[in-house]
Amino acid sequence: MAIRQFSSESVTEGHPDKVCDAVSDAILDACIAEDPESRVAVETLVTRNFCCVAGEITTKAKVDYEKVIRQKIRDIGYTDPSLGFSDKCELLMLLHEQSPDIAVGVSGKREGNKEQGAGDQGMMFGYACNETPQLMPLPIMLAHALTNKLTEVRKNGSIPEALPDGKSQVTVEYDGRVPKRVSAVVVSVHHKECDIERLREQISNKVIKPVLGSWLNKDTKVFINATGKFALGGPAADTGVTGRKIIVDTYGGRGRHGGGAFSGKDPSKVDRSAAYIARYIAKNVVAAGLADECEIQISYCIGYPDPLGVHVECFGTNKIPQEEIEELIKRNFNLKPAEIIKTLDLKRPIYSSTVAYGHFGKEGLPWERTDKAKILREQARNISEEQVSAKER
Repeated sequence: MAIRQFSSESVTEGHPDKVCDAVSDAILDACIAEDPESRVAVETLVTRNFCCVAGEITTKAKVDYEKVIRQKIRDIGYTDPSLGFSDKCELLMLLHEQSPDIAVGVSGKREGNKEQGAGDQGMMFGYACNETPQLMPLPIMLAHALTNKLTEVRKNGSIPEALPDGKSQVTVEYDGRVPKRVSAVVVSVHHKECDIERLREQISNKVIKPVLGSWLNKDTKVFINATGKFALGGPAADTGVTGRKIIVDTYGGRGRHGGGAFSGKDPSKVDRSAAYIARYIAKNVVAAGLADECEIQISYCIGYPDPLGVHVECFGTNKIPQEEIEELIKRNFNLKPAEIIKTLDLKRPIYSSTVAYGHFGKEGLPWERTDKAKILREQARNISEEQVSAKER
């Protein structure tokens, strides 16, 4: 088989874009914790010593937004004003209620339809493959593990020079569909003034080697703070915006993406909830053994409850005909927005846990369950037996 390579990247929770995602989802969680019917669509921008939060919030919750925002920035690790950005930064809030023209469709008050409709038009994708125990692509899981480790060694003090901002990138070499080794790894970490070579040694020994382990070999190319000094980082160095890391948030470039971001959006927005149910479906298809790789696309029209289309792609790895998988999905998954929210129990404050290191492949999130795998497998077996019986007759 042909040798090929695939790369994915991740960023730490202190990356400017992730700071914005964290602030937006902290506001969402604060609202939905008090009022599960909250409608939230919040965008955040951060730059040098400045944070702007803007968007639409319709809620009965009594939230001290400034307190929530500053606490989240503090939790990430930006507490020192000398870094150029901290929990003491200038704060501008531009918040208003959701447009009534959108609310009428979403709330089931559109003329001729009393069901909850989709919060917007668009297409959403979900993906799963059997490369890892989490049924995720290996490159993105390794990249997330590296950035997660960067945060761990910063917070536990084992690399005291490390600061909140950081990135990773992992290139995996495949023999056909089988991952064989990591051919290249890139790690960049925001740091205090220090000896760069010593920092590189610490990152190698305390982050890269423990995380990548046997995926490394003598030919792996390793780049640590490739340009040298990275003392100016975080929002002081790069402006961050909510929703700008959509590939980091999903599958690292594997599978397709509909373009919609997640953070700061309540589950009535199908950009978020339909992407979650699509992952749930794809993961259960793979867990059931019906395919080694599965991608689901769902599309909607604003204000209407039923999806306009559901597309299944197994990239030739399906064990039964693809049209049978499509039929099993229609039989076992209700894709109306209200039913998605009910199936995944989305009206609760779970969203801050999704912000950093991916929305998928994490234990404990409802769309990561494989509780439908058994019934999918049994129904697929029944279909096959019925087909054999029909042929014999």
